[in-house]
Amino acid sequence: MIIEVSGLKKHFGHVEALRGVDFAVLEGKVLGLLGPNGAGKTTAVRILTTLLVPSGGRATVCGYDVAHHPAAVRRVIGLAGQATAITPDLTGYENLEMAGRLYHLGKVTARRRAHGLLERFDLSDASNRQAKTYSGGMLRRLDLAASLIGRPQVLFLDEPTTGLDPRSRLGMWAIIRELVASGTTLLLCTQYLDEADELANDIVVIDHGLVIASGTSEVLKDRVGGDVVEFSVTDRTRLSAAVDAVAGLSVTVPTVDPEAGRVQVHAGGRGSEVLVEAVRGLDAAGVVTAGLALRRPSLDDVFMSLTGHTAEEAEAAAGVGGAGPGRAGAGGRRSSKRPGGRS
Repeated sequence: MIIEVSGLKKHFGHVEALRGVDFAVLEGKVLGLLGPNGAGKTTAVRILTTLLVPSGGRATVCGYDVAHHPAAVRRVIGLAGQATAITPDLTGYENLEMAGRLYHLGKVTARRRAHGLLERFDLSDASNRQAKTYSGGMLRRLDLAASLIGRPQVLFLDEPTTGLDPRSRLGMWAIIRELVASGTTLLLCTQYLDEADELANDIVVIDHGLVIASGTSEVLKDRVGGDVVEFSVTDRTRLSAAVDAVAGLSVTVPTVDPEAGRVQVHAGGRGSEVLVEAVRGLDAAGVVTAGLALRRPSLDDVFMSLTGHTAEEAEAAAGVGGAGPGRAGAGGRRSSKRPGGRS
């Protein structure tokens, strides 16, 4: 186990950001830490990267206790946080060279690695431009490159694709897959089930500072009933008839939103088959529907199944919108300093 977390707690005054979290990451694998903003993901990452001190429990990275041996931890990790740690008035090359010097690399080594990473992340043509002229996707790639200049054994990515357009997001996924293929151990914090599905070997779901589920993507999807057939009933007085028409197709009780007139049928692994049968059943019952479609489970489906509320409701309850306990602002301002070298 490269990362081991046991009973991890963090309090900010009377606010319990983490209330006893347990998980572990195998060498060369990707763990997806999944949950809404305010759930405690960022707090866990800040503790594991020695930016916060835990209030209780224990965490180790590469065998080093994060609370007792922070300098040793910093030498073996890289971090790309929610906000990029890039100096906008420096060029892309200068940012990477500076990051290398912060890792206590020699001048020649820092320059060589900077040039190599700029080429690897397709930033060579922009290497002499100030970072403030970069697009959002370019800044994300530059920040990830900076986190890799020390060649860390373990990489922490906190919401690496938030705010990116679809093309840049797919590009970031490709880079992450390349890193994993080269043997990097990775902890990925994300709000997106599809991102964890694409990249993670295992997933840990956090809500209000507690682990509420863990396992592979398929295990989590099975817990919410697999594929979802969803539709809205045009005539709300026919909502009960619609539910009766599809109830036998759902592996769990269909989810009904009376106000929206929306029905969700949890189809397990029989998505396409259930979709066809639902159409037949609704037609036979004389129920007119809109937006009938088959989709994969979403983060809201997972949270609704596990907690009885959606991810958005969890964010509202956590007071997201400012610096809540699960965000970088909870433990003070985000440092632009990189983990690495002496403390």
